[in-house]
Amino acid sequence: IAEALRRHFSYDEIHAITKIDKWFIDKLAIIVEMEETLKTQPLTVELLKEAKRIEFPDNVIAKLTGKTEAEIHDMRYENGIVAAYKMVDTCAAEFEATTPYYYSVFGSENEAEETHPQKKVLVLGSGPIRIGQGIEFDYCSVHSTWAFSKEGWETVIVNNNPETVSTDFDIADKLYFEPLTPEDVEAIVKIEKPDGAVVQFGGQTAIKLTESLMKMGVKILGTKAEDVDAAEDRELFDEILEKTQIPRAAGGTVFTAEEAKEVANRLGYPVLVRPSYVLGGQGMKIAFNDEEIEEFIGIINRIAQDHPILVDKYLQGKEIEVDAVCDGTDILIPGIMEHIERTGIHSGDSISVYPAPTISEPVKEMIVEYTKHLAQALHVIGLINIQFIVMDEQVYVIEVNPRSSRTVPYISKVTGIPIVDLATKVIIGETIRGMGYEPGLAPTADYIAIKMPVFSFEKLRGAEISLGPEMKSTGECLGIAKTFNEALYKAFLGAGVKLPKYKQMIMTVKDADKPEAVGVAKRFEALGYKIYATRSTAKYLQEHGVNALRINKISQESPNVMDLILGHKIDLVIDTPTQGNGDKNRDGFLIRRNAIETGVYCITAMDTANALAQSLETATNELTPIDIATVKNL
Repeated sequence: IAEALRRHFSYDEIHAITKIDKWFIDKLAIIVEMEETLKTQPLTVELLKEAKRIEFPDNVIAKLTGKTEAEIHDMRYENGIVAAYKMVDTCAAEFEATTPYYYSVFGSENEAEETHPQKKVLVLGSGPIRIGQGIEFDYCSVHSTWAFSKEGWETVIVNNNPETVSTDFDIADKLYFEPLTPEDVEAIVKIEKPDGAVVQFGGQTAIKLTESLMKMGVKILGTKAEDVDAAEDRELFDEILEKTQIPRAAGGTVFTAEEAKEVANRLGYPVLVRPSYVLGGQGMKIAFNDEEIEEFIGIINRIAQDHPILVDKYLQGKEIEVDAVCDGTDILIPGIMEHIERTGIHSGDSISVYPAPTISEPVKEMIVEYTKHLAQALHVIGLINIQFIVMDEQVYVIEVNPRSSRTVPYISKVTGIPIVDLATKVIIGETIRGMGYEPGLAPTADYIAIKMPVFSFEKLRGAEISLGPEMKSTGECLGIAKTFNEALYKAFLGAGVKLPKYKQMIMTVKDADKPEAVGVAKRFEALGYKIYATRSTAKYLQEHGVNALRINKISQESPNVMDLILGHKIDLVIDTPTQGNGDKNRDGFLIRRNAIETGVYCITAMDTANALAQSLETATNELTPIDIATVKNL
């Protein structure tokens, strides 16, 4: 709409197309007019005042006027153009509100009361929920705030997401409903003057504010900024791994496609290409040839790239994940989690099992040892999250994040160990032993807990549903039971997979997966499923003793695979995509999209297919409810 206004569309035309009330169109027009004014007129104090009154951020004003952000910032402060804070009226004007819940305005008087407690902490939330940074980080912010309060600190939360618990007015002593940008946080810091800030509970959004906070003179509580950098900076991190003698996949740091191809050819394809300092595997791809490297580097460079691009040899093994609390000396690991899908699928999209079911004792000991060495080398005070690959009884590090992760609420709930509370106490000086915990790996809980990702592909038209190293899930659910099979079945039920219905399925798999597909097909056949398969998959399955019925591809005459899907009589599609990016007109993409859009469960990895088969083989109507609030491990 703003673009239409920039191109001088009339209010009537825009209203006719969008049916949006002209009152709102006029509000957008005011913003567009200000854009034009800033571009074409000299920046006077009065103009700057007006631009700030209608909430133009400094960086936007800088871009439109051709000045630097620092010049705009200084001009504002020299002329007293600073944010004032108004209290949100939580009582709908029925009677006077006293809730310390603030939002900023320019050109008005300030209602935020200055307080001078003995200790004040600024807790940074994680902002808007998006794929890769979900409600799990809000859980961490809230539990950290409660723990600070218990220890006698005044708590100030900054977050701008109304759909979270941290923005409930009664969680912290003060709540600022503001964007998590350096400009907005600085205005709050000037009023509140906190003794310190915690950034490790708000995901990557909060971590990215570390440098700005330090420039404002705010002390970062917990792991220091330079240690967070050491985990993200390839060269610094390689030095740490060399010092601690911990192996990782070979790789290199590059800035251009040419450098990336050179590294990839030296390592040998396939390689993992990813930007540094991102959450949720954003922009991460597995490349199989030079052309794909060209394409992926182009995509990555569209995401603002101040940091180098990492190219690693792609190892396919078991993926293991660990969250731990470190007090600078000792570590406490509540539990080790294992992913059902092999490496190559983002940890947020994998089915995750606690306690890790298939790794040996020596591997567990190696993981605990490596976690301890890494936490100490990075001087972690608080939380650390590490992802490992286990291949042939050897453990490799994939990545280390000295902050909370999306598995923290899950591991806290299933082990009964409140790691966010412990991390908060560690940040303010307590020790793991001092809080009554034995360092190392905590004893295994009495339950098996399985985290199942949940996707929203049916709502995202045209999205590729096959899973890879870039995260796509929009939520998760938890299956918890005394046995692995019951926990798995509960997890599938929780994710909305209620099978069997019609006992008919379609299989179409890439050549590399065909040997494994035979085992999967035999399991579903034994469950009474009628299996349809496209030409080469059907031929391979028939040769190996599976009674598969051949079905035509989309491009061939009816009845073909699309007719089957659209006939609403299929329970399941197993379609493993051929490697590479693939275009959206290929059969595989169209099969997966149409399956999802007609409500058919679609699997794109053989490990997930085996897990579903196991779940159906052991399905029972007698499930035991477990009260998660009563789970205690120690």
